[in-house]
Amino acid sequence: MKLSDKTKEVLLGPLSQNNPVIVQVLGICSALAVTAQLEPAIVMGISVTIIVALSNVVVSLLRNTIPMRIRIIVQLVVVAALVTIVSEFLKAFAYDVSVQLSVYIGLIITNCILMGRLEAFAMSNGPWDSFLDGVGNGFGYAGILVIVAFFRELLGSGSLFGFQIMEHIPGYVNNGLMLMPPMALIIVGCIIWVHRSINKDIK
Repeated sequence: MKLSDKTKEVLLGPLSQNNPVIVQVLGICSALAVTAQLEPAIVMGISVTIIVALSNVVVSLLRNTIPMRIRIIVQLVVVAALVTIVSEFLKAFAYDVSVQLSVYIGLIITNCILMGRLEAFAMSNGPWDSFLDGVGNGFGYAGILVIVAFFRELLGSGSLFGFQIMEHIPGYVNNGLMLMPPMALIIVGCIIWVHRSINKDIK
């Protein structure tokens, strides 16, 4: 199926030009907290993508029947239900990762990216476009988490997915500072700097 220019922008825009983390500067807290290792970062990114995409679809389907004065409450109920399902799924099938993510899965409910897409997009667009918007923003968020986690785990622990990589380099010593949350913020800042240098038209 060929995608229209508008649909491509909805799906692909959040991957770079309108990335929720490095352009809109949203979802920074989880980017700092769950990126010390690749595995929890990937699981967090997938979880957010699923929740944003599905909640966008549900809210889009209900948008014409939701009274405006209670729309935020309805959105929160939808998100909370999906977060609970994802959380229970992780506890059942990926318990170790669920423990690593701790409260941050539950805090997806308050993720600015998610609430922003529901309010700014799903409430005024159809289910298909809303789904693509959720997938695009989820992938954009997940991509930044994976990049940050890659460098933090590689340089901080000398490993990727728990497998030692850097121990084969003579004289290499792990940098423990990379495992501290401030280093995640510095890496995000470096990504923003590189991104803005390449995309000079972004305001």
